[in-house]
Amino acid sequence: MINITGIEFENPTILAAGIMGTTGASLVRVAKEGAGAVVTKSIGPEPKEGHKNPSMIDLGYGFLNAMGLPNPSYPDFKHELAIAKNETNTPVIASIFGGNEEEFVEVALGLIDSKPDAFELNVSCPHALGYGASVGSNPDAVENVTKAVTDAVNIPVWVKLTPNVTDIVTIGEAAQRGGADAVVAINTVKGMAIDINSGYPILGNRFGGLSGRAVKPVALKCVYDLYTALDIPIIGVGGVYTWEDAIEMMMAGATAVQIGSAVYEGLEVFSSIAKGIEEFVSEREYRDISDIIGIAHGRL
Repeated sequence: MINITGIEFENPTILAAGIMGTTGASLVRVAKEGAGAVVTKSIGPEPKEGHKNPSMIDLGYGFLNAMGLPNPSYPDFKHELAIAKNETNTPVIASIFGGNEEEFVEVALGLIDSKPDAFELNVSCPHALGYGASVGSNPDAVENVTKAVTDAVNIPVWVKLTPNVTDIVTIGEAAQRGGADAVVAINTVKGMAIDINSGYPILGNRFGGLSGRAVKPVALKCVYDLYTALDIPIIGVGGVYTWEDAIEMMMAGATAVQIGSAVYEGLEVFSSIAKGIEEFVSEREYRDISDIIGIAHGRL
């Protein structure tokens, strides 16, 4: 059992936003498979269909997606969130997005009655015009959005950061100044693929976000850098497929890890990683999991 921003988790594995988080039933299913917590699909102020297909491709070394934040909007998602909360004791974090402070607050207040355990602010999606990284690449905007939501609700607020900036630490510090209880690092890395037969980009949106094994070194560096500068917990995400990947993230400074692309290989990934972490801590005779968080900073 671990405590992150006042929430009790059975283990440090968390379902990442946008992966099987579109319905209450799917969130419950992941929770029953051993996830320590689950994060919903990102929910916004208005319904969005997302980008035209193809919106996701498997590159072999990772996934490239340009979903475009499709979602039913908060009035229609309240019921799904309530199902997830009522049918499992696993913490449920609601991922939300907006184009400005007012929209973030509107969505947060619209979902608060369904009793999420925390909000995760998506200021990092790289392929939704006017949302996500359009907000999250500006430190002032990140600070203001974070402060607006933290002032409006009485549950923890996490901020998911984009790696598609010159200095992610500056953005993390802005989130912390705004009152964030934790940051989540990282969202996907901008990328694209081209069909050499047609000469056209493969994705309907032309470019998208790269996730999976290929981004783990990027995510690790971002977590490592953020740990040196922030006083709040960091949730590591990006390329976590095995318990060894999770241990790396935690040694870089992550308190817990989110798992996204690896879910496509089977939901047993949560229990497998949680068991591996537990055995590693026990075999190496650490007192508990907290002993490994950030130790890479002392091994120079």
